[in-house]
Amino acid sequence: MSLRLWLRDRRLPAATIAIALAAGVAQILLWWFGPAPRTNDFVGPPRSGYTLTDARMTEFNAEGQPSFHLQSPHLERREGDDSLYLNSPTFQLPANQAGVPDWQGKSLYGWVNKSGTELKLQGPVDMHRAAFRDAPAAQIRTADITAWPKQNRLETAAAARMVQGGTRISGIGMRADLNDKHLELLDDVHATFPPRKR
Repeated sequence: MSLRLWLRDRRLPAATIAIALAAGVAQILLWWFGPAPRTNDFVGPPRSGYTLTDARMTEFNAEGQPSFHLQSPHLERREGDDSLYLNSPTFQLPANQAGVPDWQGKSLYGWVNKSGTELKLQGPVDMHRAAFRDAPAAQIRTADITAWPKQNRLETAAAARMVQGGTRISGIGMRADLNDKHLELLDDVHATFPPRKR
């Protein structure tokens, strides 16, 4: 009996063996040429899903200085997701300058990504900074802010209003760099500047 006749009589088992061999070769090629597995940048034991009440968190930058403080009456980390979900968070963004007070703020909801490099403040957001030296107190009211705390930057596409002493500035869309005190309003800007005192 020839091999051809033997395979013809046993088509199903021969096809099954051929498919299994092809799958094995494909898997070996995938291991060989495929991308390297992603490294996990989290140091420490794996975290499980959890819920915290009256949570307080401090994020540090590369120099070991606090980049922001966050408090929330309810913090949740869902299973399989390394980001944090916050209810009614309050936060402080350090000024990182001697004699300059920190920005204090609150929002309706918040979200922090796994590495702590991005913070989303959802719903209405109120921020204020106390007066210092010859600068009056400042207040920013807006909504839906995306912040990068380690760089002390934030932005929003929503309407924003800043009040500092007699100065009032409002517009649609805002970008701010709190390190160099740079505020940029993107559209429909209205401003009132009081005359300077001599």
